[in-house]
Order: sequence, then C-alpha cells, then structure tokens
Amino acid sequence: MTTSVSPLSGDANPSAGPLGRPGPTRGRRVPAWASAALWVAAIIVVLSTTSYLTGLTQLTASGTIESTVRLALPILLAALGGLWAERAGVINIGLEGMMVLGTWGAAWAGFHWGPWAGLVAAAVFGALGGALHALATVTFGVNHIVSGVAINLLGLGVTKYLSTLIFAPISNNPRASPPVDKFETYSAQPLSDWLGELEAMDRVFLSDVAGILRGLVTGVSPLVMLGVLLVPVSYLVLWRSRFGLRLRSCGENPVAAESLGVNVYLYKYSAMLMSGALAGIGGAALVLNPGQPGYAENQVNGRGFIGLAAMIFGNWRPTGLLGGSALFGYADGLRLRQGEITVHALLYGAALLIIGIAVVQLLRRRWIVAAASMIGAGVLYALYWSTEELPRELLAYAPHLVTLLVLAFAAQKLRPPAANGVTYRRGEGD
Repeated sequence: MTTSVSPLSGDANPSAGPLGRPGPTRGRRVPAWASAALWVAAIIVVLSTTSYLTGLTQLTASGTIESTVRLALPILLAALGGLWAERAGVINIGLEGMMVLGTWGAAWAGFHWGPWAGLVAAAVFGALGGALHALATVTFGVNHIVSGVAINLLGLGVTKYLSTLIFAPISNNPRASPPVDKFETYSAQPLSDWLGELEAMDRVFLSDVAGILRGLVTGVSPLVMLGVLLVPVSYLVLWRSRFGLRLRSCGENPVAAESLGVNVYLYKYSAMLMSGALAGIGGAALVLNPGQPGYAENQVNGRGFIGLAAMIFGNWRPTGLLGGSALFGYADGLRLRQGEITVHALLYGAALLIIGIAVVQLLRRRWIVAAASMIGAGVLYALYWSTEELPRELLAYAPHLVTLLVLAFAAQKLRPPAANGVTYRRGEGD
C-alpha cells in the first residue's frame, strides 16, 4: 500500500519536487576553511606544474615568496582598513590618502624615536584621515566618493608641505626623508635551513612547497607578524563580538540598528578611526620594513586602491581579502624577479587553473560557465604560445591588470553590505 505526501506537508521530504516527484538534491555546503584550503592546494599544484613545464623555478622560489610577503603587507592592511569602514556602511575611497599620511608619520617619528614610535605615529596620522572622512560623510552627509577623493588629494598635499618644511633641511631633498631605522627581521630556525635544503634538491612539487614555506618563515619582521595577526583579530571582533555585530548592523540597516538602541554615529566613527589607523600602518610598512629607504613622494603608488580591490575580491571577509592581497603581492613580486619571463609564465599557469575550474563546472553540469572557462583558457594559452615575454612597459602595471581580471572574474558572487555608501540621518526611523 502506497501513501502520497502533499507537497505542502511539513513531513514531506525536502528533496522531493512538486506532486511528490523526486527533485534535485542539495549537496552539503563545503566549510569556508575547507574551501580556502582546497584553493591554496590547487594554486600550489598549478604553480608547481607551471614551474616544471616552463623551467622557471622563480615561480615558487623562497626569494619570490619573501618579496610577495613584503609587497602584500601594505595591500593587506589597506584592505583591512576598507573592511572596517565598509562593514559600517562607509565607502572608503580615501585609503590611498590615509596610507600617504601614514608613510610620512612613520618616517617622521621613526627618524626621531625609532621604528615602534614610527608605527604608532603612522596609525595616528592615518586615523586623523579616517576621522576627517567620517566627519564629512557621517556628520555632514557628503557623498562618500567625493570625500574619499578629497582625502586622497589632501594626503598628498599635506605630506608634500610637511616634507618640504621638516625633511628638506635635514635630507636636502623636499621629496624624501633622511634614512629611518627599520624593524629587524627574524627566521624560524632550524626550520628555514631545512626547507632550504629541500628546495635545493629540485624535486617536483616537494621543492616547490619547501620554497613557498621557506619564504613564509624567513626574513619576517614584527610588522609582518602584526599584519597577519590583525586578520583573525578583525574576524573575531567583527563577527564574534557584540561590538562587531552592532557595527555590521550599521552597514546593513542603520535605521533598524538605531531602533534597537545602537548609536550608529558612534559605531561609524569608531570604524573609520580603525580604518584610517590600519591604512596608516599599511603606509608604515612601506617605510619601516627592511629594504625601504624611508619616506619618498608617491611611494604608495596606488596600493590603497589595490587594497580596496582586494577587499572587494574577498567579498568583504577577512580571509578572502588575505587571499586577494597575496595574489596582488605575488604578481608584484614576480615583476621584480626576471619580470618579463616570469610574469609571462603566469599566463600558462592561469590557463591551467581555468581549465581546472572548467572541469569542476562540467561535473556540476554548468555547461555555459564551463564553455566560457575553456574559451578563456584557450585565449590565455594562445597568448602565451604566441609571445616569448611580456613587454617591459606592461610590467609596472602587472598588479593593476591582475586586479582588473580578478574583479571581473569574481564580480557575480560579490555581496557588499546593504547600506554601504547610503547617507544616514539620526531619527530617520521615527
């Protein structure tokens, strides 16, 4: 005897379709940490394969990874600054200007009192930029984009004036500071030496992984440790605390947050102060890390905007923006090491990665996406096969081109805070 179950019944099988017919079953969602681990493993495999097939060991060399960490750090800190601001509903185009203010503050205090004082001064100078942006957008309701552009221009003008006034008599150069003391670097010994031996063995995949790991634990400064630590700290504060819940509610629905007793203005100002401080510390990374001469005019060079792109690529999540920052830093690091050849090899690696994505889409029966991925992979491979190296003129813009390509690829899956950039006035819900 068979029994029929109404599709409106609470006892119906959730996988059943209308009229009791079996419907499509939903697979269990992969945890975020597992998805991130799979992506990391896939990228390492692609880089190892590309390195083996092209003969370019620089793709996974420890020196390349060390450069990646150093170059990704200011982008990561700028991205974290953008995350704090936009989760509270404030678009922060002014990250670039806040980083510029941070570079000058780090050089000024670092020259007089050492790198730790420079780090604090950079955070204070950046926070001042964040407070000014909050005053314009939160209190006076100025358009967020207009205010951010003004902050960028103001940062350039103020630092140029201060540099001419204070640094020029000391360094005889109004565009640069005198040499500034740097943070010391540390390596995890004897692990670093052991990984170096594995890397020197030139074994497929094993040496590649050893080179990547050695680059992550060699020549690390306290500023790098701080930047990496700020990623889980930001996650815990924004997603695992009452303060973070209230702050994020201001970015999703400030009227509803106000109706529940949240002081929206206070949380937006707090977020902007933190955003500016993080961007300022990102500027300090360009001054206080080893290998940097000190403050120099135009040394930020668009990293604030790339940090904003990394935050968007990461879908306004700390772990996602960490991956985006690493990607942009890696593209910049390759540019410094046999740039024309190594960056050209990324075309081959990108083609392999996209083919893997196409295979996954085929298994999921997403025919159109799979076909588009295969066409894209074919275009990249044809470009790689038809050229020997990239023009030198394009190398300086490699991180920016990677930014555009990544954002175009990830645009359909982005979900910004609902009230991001919306002008809020106290009492609107009354």
